[in-house]
Amino acid sequence: MAASTRSRTPPASPRFDAAEALALQACDDTDSLREVLCAYTCLEKLIAPLEVGDTEQLGPTRTELGSLVRLVNEEMSRRIEAAGSATRAMRAALARPEAG
Repeated sequence: MAASTRSRTPPASPRFDAAEALALQACDDTDSLREVLCAYTCLEKLIAPLEVGDTEQLGPTRTELGSLVRLVNEEMSRRIEAAGSATRAMRAALARPEAG
């Protein structure tokens, strides 16, 4: 029965396969961005004091925190570029006329 179902289903076009792969990549890249945002939010909570006197209890130095923020920013930029590239490639694949 499964074989008869498969024979009725038309094969996917290469254009559809490419668009589907690019859409999955864009979703993965978006998930990566969410992960970086979560880390950045954690950093924000670490840096922002809960009370006025809490700044004295902050362990990391400004240099250490600056390095951490710079690293997060670089990773965020890398992931944004990856998501943008996947989205541009998907748009280009969908804009191409289908061969056949």
